[in-house]
Amino acid sequence: MSENIEEIEFSIFDTETTGLEPESGDRIIELAALRIKNKEKLASFHTLINPERNISEEAFLVNRISQDMLKDAPKIKEIIPGFFDFIKDSILCAYNASFDLAFLNQELKLNNYKFPQEIIVIDILKMARRLMPGLGSYALISVAEELKLKKKQIHRALSDVELTFEIFNKLKDISFSKGINDLSNFINLFSINSSFLEDINNQKIAKIQEALDLGVKLKIRYFSRTNAEITEREILPKEIRQEKDKSYLVGKCFLRNEERTFRIDSILHLEII
Repeated sequence: MSENIEEIEFSIFDTETTGLEPESGDRIIELAALRIKNKEKLASFHTLINPERNISEEAFLVNRISQDMLKDAPKIKEIIPGFFDFIKDSILCAYNASFDLAFLNQELKLNNYKFPQEIIVIDILKMARRLMPGLGSYALISVAEELKLKKKQIHRALSDVELTFEIFNKLKDISFSKGINDLSNFINLFSINSSFLEDINNQKIAKIQEALDLGVKLKIRYFSRTNAEITEREILPKEIRQEKDKSYLVGKCFLRNEERTFRIDSILHLEII
């Protein structure tokens, strides 16, 4: 897969559901996706789905999808193959991706499928939080308003995918303005795939350990989670520290000649100098 984000195809998807708890039996009732490349819409996917159970009153008040609208809709087992054909060889995206993936994974489990491990998943909510720190709310519509988008959220899958597509393009512009325009850094900062993130961090840890063994400095590009700024620094590494599920580089930073601690998953690039 190309490292140039502009050459990569993404599939942005969204779901509407019978409720909020897939582990308690809530099901998908609407599924939509847009396949895009470099801000261009390539294709769309949309279907209502018969969930084979009742819709909660709370869900109906949000999405206005009624039981009657779904009685002749296909069941999820009829939809799964076509959906995965649609997203094949693309990077999957969603706003608050863990919510939609929880439902999708539950549906796959009920129908004896497994989510393909090779699919990279980007969380556009994670992009918003990292690129626009300090917002009072990161709800989809709040971020859209902050980005001066006029399209409204109506809690229908295809419409919300269209809004998410506009948000994604704006956030991608912010990312590019900071020099974050390659796939490895996109995955590093915005993915929710634990296996991909672990591989990337292990590669960086190996390079830091090499510098420690040689007693030499590192040059790093560092993404600040506080203000979303990127700085270049020279570091003389002192140790690699593990705290809970996070890894840190501790060393002397020559920017202000002081010892600093850096999250390894926020290091965009490093090289031995």
